[in-house]
Amino acid sequence: MKRRKFLISSLGGLGLVLGGHQYLVARHPLTFKSCSKIASATSTSLWRFAAIADFGTGDANQYLVAKTMSCYGERNPFPLVLMAGDNIYEHGEIEKIDTTFEIPYRELLQQDVKFYAALGNHDIRTNNGEDQIRYAGFNMNGRYYTFTRQPVQFFALDTNSEAPWQEQLDWLERELANAQQPWKVVFGHHQIYASGKRGVARELAEKLIPLLSRYGVQLYINGHEHHYERTKPIEGTTYLTCGIGAKLREVGKSDWTAYSVSRLGFAVVEVYRDRLEILGIGTDGKVFDRGKIALNSI
Repeated sequence: MKRRKFLISSLGGLGLVLGGHQYLVARHPLTFKSCSKIASATSTSLWRFAAIADFGTGDANQYLVAKTMSCYGERNPFPLVLMAGDNIYEHGEIEKIDTTFEIPYRELLQQDVKFYAALGNHDIRTNNGEDQIRYAGFNMNGRYYTFTRQPVQFFALDTNSEAPWQEQLDWLERELANAQQPWKVVFGHHQIYASGKRGVARELAEKLIPLLSRYGVQLYINGHEHHYERTKPIEGTTYLTCGIGAKLREVGKSDWTAYSVSRLGFAVVEVYRDRLEILGIGTDGKVFDRGKIALNSI
């Protein structure tokens, strides 16, 4: 068993060193007591969806975020959750699906909330992620796939370096070119723009940005970086890092950063006819970030 080391963090919590990586852990990870403090949305959107990433630890932090999501969903229902990878730590073992997915999100699953997964780098360590692709609860129609919930079309990508990239890019261009919905949301595990440990992923940017820009993708959602960050629109696309489902690392700011923070939580996107509103939700159930994407931003 790997030895875990805890260090005092500059953010006032604890630093966890595991497998050569340093993470931040909430000082009081089990402080969420009741759903009563969750506020209802102040305006009426067409509908909303949630997004999480880097969550599949099966530990107290994941369960805290999951409970907050359930409570938030009671007041502000969302029919689906995007899972932007690292669904099962450390090696994507499907044998852990109960403690990393079925138990923590049981309340949401009982409400028929659908989860749509993308593969992270940890997920492909076992059987190249095939077990997760076949798992019904992740609703994956292959390594990459698309689905529509009016008025949004979603595109899930396998952003691992081992992915069949040329085949995937050809598919993505065809699907984006034929998309009929006004809102286009792409999600995958790896960041393109982020201000954390890994920074800007230039190789991934070269692959994806031309297509995102050409076909008017308004939002790209990812994990891999263990913080929350929303960018200003970059060539018409907003980049949302939400790898705060269980593990944290420190984050800075870049010229294109609209908001960044290292705290446990998840993201909610409110869908309107003329805009998307991005909400960062902390484990206290409160909104810590609010951003807007106008339909004519492209």
